[in-house]
Amino acid sequence: MSCAAFRIALSARVDGEELPPEVSEGALDAHLRVCPECRSWGQQARELRTLAAHLDDARLNDARLDGK
Repeated sequence: MSCAAFRIALSARVDGEELPPEVSEGALDAHLRVCPECRSWGQQARELRTLAAHLDDARLNDARLDGK
């Protein structure tokens, strides 16, 4: 299976979604143990998700301050 397929599964995991049926949790974990590129990609995806959540929080706080 290609890294692209594992990255789709990893994206689902990061987003709290169900993995695609062709990739099991165990297969994804095994791939991440041996693929530094996908581990790095996953870390970046988690960081992006965290940054996006903070941005949403900041926008919500700004809207409250503006009285919206």
